[in-house]
Parts: sequence; C-alpha cells; structure tokens
Amino acid sequence: MEHKPPLPPFDSVTAQIKVQMAEDAWNSRDPARVALAYTPDSTWRNRSEFLSGRNEIEAFLTRKWEKEREYCLRKELWAYTDNRISVRFEYEWHDADGQWYRSHGNEQWEFAPNGLMQRREASINDLPITENERRIFPRQAV
Repeated sequence: MEHKPPLPPFDSVTAQIKVQMAEDAWNSRDPARVALAYTPDSTWRNRSEFLSGRNEIEAFLTRKWEKEREYCLRKELWAYTDNRISVRFEYEWHDADGQWYRSHGNEQWEFAPNGLMQRREASINDLPITENERRIFPRQAV
C-alpha cells in the first residue's frame, strides 16, 4: 500500500510539513509527480471543474501548466484537524501573450489514513497584474 508521510491525524508541525510538500511539488510543474500525492480515486473541484482519479488530475495539470507559464506558487497553512488541512495560496503566471496574473485562493484537503489526499476543493480568483507588480518568485536553492 502506498504511504505519503506525514500521516493523519495532523498536528501543527505535520500539517505545515504537508503544506510545504504540496507547494514544492506544485512548483515542480510536473503533473505526474503531483498526481502521486493523491489517492487513485481522489476527487477534486478546481474552480468549476470536477475531476476524479489520478489520470484526470494529471491531464488537468498538464493543460494548466501549458496555459499558466512560469507558474510560481506560495501556500500558507490556514487550519487543520484530524485528517483535514485548509490552506490559502497565491500564485503568479503569464499567458501566451505575456499578460501576468496573480491567482488567489483557498483549498480544503481531506487525507486518507495512508497520507494521500483523497479530496481537494479549490476556489480561485485571478487578478491581472503587470510584470512589475510580481512578488512571487522561485525560491533559491540552499
């Protein structure tokens, strides 16, 4: 059986670790890597799209990062309990025409006992910005 520590129930330390792991994975922009953090039958709501399973998640992320170029994300732990974590996030990206956006949102995550995410609910809004207004950049490797 697959396991993705830390496992629920979460405390403040393990919830923060889970959030940082998610941020790092999403910033890789590798759909296959990201999809492995979810149960094979994971369900998602992302904006107005509803997805089910890793194949749909991977296909969605492939489309997303083809459109959202130079994507860079920051997540912040908002709340946690037993097997659930809530985060707020911001990410910046530009489209094929060079228009930059800052996307703001909230996610609710529910985890299976093995630490894989079984449900993700995301609400997201986009704000057009100029390149000079950017404030989210890739972290420097230490």
